Amino acid sequence: MESHGSDTECEEQQQKPLLHRGPKDNIQRAPACCSARYSLALLSSLGFIVVYALRVNLSVAMVDMLNTTHQVQVNHSSSLCPAHPSPARPKHNHTASVYNWDSRTQGWILGSFFYGYILTQIPGGYLAGRFGPKWLMGLGILGTVIFTLLTPLAAELGAGYLIAVRILEGIGEGVTYPAMYSMWAAWAPPLERSRLLTISYIGSQIGTVVSLPLSAEICFYLDWTYVFYIFGAVGLFWFVLWAFLAFDSPNTHPWISEQERVYIMGSLKKELSPLGRHIPWRAIVTSCPLLAIVVAHFSYNWTFYTLLTLLPTYLNDILGFSIQQNGLLSAVPYLGCALLAVVSGQLADYLRETCRYPTVMVRKSFTLVGMIGPAVFLVAAGYTGCNYTLALTFLTISSSLGGVSASGFNINHLDIAPSYAGILLGITNTFATIPGMVGPVIARSLTVNNTIEEWQTVFYIAAAINIFGATFYSILGRGNVQAWAVSYTPQD
Repeated sequence: MESHGSDTECEEQQQKPLLHRGPKDNIQRAPACCSARYSLALLSSLGFIVVYALRVNLSVAMVDMLNTTHQVQVNHSSSLCPAHPSPARPKHNHTASVYNWDSRTQGWILGSFFYGYILTQIPGGYLAGRFGPKWLMGLGILGTVIFTLLTPLAAELGAGYLIAVRILEGIGEGVTYPAMYSMWAAWAPPLERSRLLTISYIGSQIGTVVSLPLSAEICFYLDWTYVFYIFGAVGLFWFVLWAFLAFDSPNTHPWISEQERVYIMGSLKKELSPLGRHIPWRAIVTSCPLLAIVVAHFSYNWTFYTLLTLLPTYLNDILGFSIQQNGLLSAVPYLGCALLAVVSGQLADYLRETCRYPTVMVRKSFTLVGMIGPAVFLVAAGYTGCNYTLALTFLTISSSLGGVSASGFNINHLDIAPSYAGILLGITNTFATIPGMVGPVIARSLTVNNTIEEWQTVFYIAAAINIFGATFYSILGRGNVQAWAVSYTPQD
């Protein structure tokens, strides 16, 4: 598709960046401290902490939900490497039921969430743009909370019921990212996008970092059912905060300062389409820059979801870590990812703001580092054998470098079509959900005997897909607003 402007030079908005415009433009930057836009970033970040806590808690709980006697009989050994000493568990936590699910059933249970998640990506983007993102985001997470609270009952009824509940959870969570992208299209000034969005979406990493070890401690001292009850209660608390403190746009916010409102709306007026009711679907689905994001997003998520759902299993089955040790060690890689995501967001906006590098160069560079780096260290982790320190070091570096991509392809939707960012995110996230659906199933099918060679195959597949996605994006990715996103005719 023909683009609006040139990617070989600083884009039009960066030829005269917002911070360097003259008095005649009548736009003054509003302070960040105590501002409505940064408050929204923190509140939405808390929301994504909840979202990922509800998503990943099953990965740890699964280790404790299985009948270990049955597992030993099936796999002939509890772990490939020598087990690590762990304190004795309190006796009162043996009341929860355990189940005789084989590795294939485990894969289906862990991947079932994404079968619901994929269904509401594109509808989520459309509904957020049509009716407003606030309540769509809030009610989506509330639905996930309700089904999380029902998870222990579903597991007791059988694997099929648990799979059904996880699918329903995915349907609720599926609208969250498109809704939030739609909200940021109305809230994020162009030269603050990387900062605001990394603060907002770092909640997904923090949620993982917090929920993995906390889930393990809950399993250790109570039992696995409390994992779902406690995180469900936290989700209910967040929904109350969101209902009273979040607003669809600066124009509907009752407490925003006039300076900040003018600053945000003035900086976005040349990027947002005035004809929001018409959606240029043909131009969207034939856009090469969007295709580049789709491929990169799919590829990145293959590695991300492989580790997210199966790292606790790998630590238990291969490296021999107990449930209590497992949660903490599973969280370490995502802590590094969160830290690098924040740092990369600051650096990306600095590079764009100073006009030293065009947006497209920043996005491609950060994507290459954030995808090829994780691929290299993921493969290396498969060759560490029972060297626990080296294995965890490589897995941590792999996940940490993935955080750099947060300022690469992940924000690119807002660069190429801010008016339709929610819809674009829904499209890319639809394809990017497929790895979550099939990745755990394929990985568990390939690791029936839990040998290091089997896991090496899993890591090789993920790395190859990552490298392909990074290469594809580096060729077709763009960093400027596309023509169809700012002007079009009804014939489009």
